[in-house]
Amino acid sequence: MPSNKVLEEKKKAVTELAGSLKSAHTGVLVDYRGITVEQDTKLRREMRESGSGYKVVKNTLLSRALKEAGIEGLDPILKGTTALAVSADDYIAPARILNKFAEKNKTFTIKGGFVDGKQVSLDDIKTLASLPSKEVLLAEVLGGLNAPITGFVRVLNGTLKGLVVALNAIAEKEKKSA
Repeated sequence: MPSNKVLEEKKKAVTELAGSLKSAHTGVLVDYRGITVEQDTKLRREMRESGSGYKVVKNTLLSRALKEAGIEGLDPILKGTTALAVSADDYIAPARILNKFAEKNKTFTIKGGFVDGKQVSLDDIKTLASLPSKEVLLAEVLGGLNAPITGFVRVLNGTLKGLVVALNAIAEKEKKSA
């Protein structure tokens, strides 16, 4: 039987993890078996640079934290080694980084995840990973909004150019007749 001190530490860990899960837009669970320390260090650095958190968690603590955070349906995949990547800022970053890493390292596998507190399938995570980054999506939206305005300006310029050409022709005709 664990001591009260150990139980309090575990309760604190579950509460902190549940808080992290509640504030996260996206969470991805992976089986990290078979990667080297060097690969793990590189992965953690990339996750940190994207603003995502990544840590190894015990399945029992994660299960309790998921329940406390109100995220259901992930208990069946909490077997073996588990690491959790979460992001409160970017929906896509954890899925994209981990999916790319899993493609290069066959022993590293994505187990499942959640988006806005709802469980998503492995296929949903792969679809999420294939989306462009937030910056690219914003640039595409702004480009789409800018296109009609640019077209309108071109039409106005063409109309003004035509008017100037017509006025010049009239002025030339008047000069010749005078």
